[in-house]
Amino acid sequence: MLVKVCMGSSCHLKGSYAIVEKLQELKQSGFELDIFGSLCFGRCAEGVCVEIDGQLHTNVTPEKLEQLLGVKKCR
Repeated sequence: MLVKVCMGSSCHLKGSYAIVEKLQELKQSGFELDIFGSLCFGRCAEGVCVEIDGQLHTNVTPEKLEQLLGVKKCR
């Protein structure tokens, strides 16, 4: 799965680093991810912006990221 995280100033201030940390955590647990930083997607008011396999998602949080990637949590 190809994941691009906006690293523009607005998304950075809204928490893009936490998204990258979550992606790295998922990758280390065996999730197949290719993670890249990206310049601005042009949707600054709706950040953090993340593109997953060519589809742009806005207002992404670490929790929402798990939903978008289909991560199942064990309880």
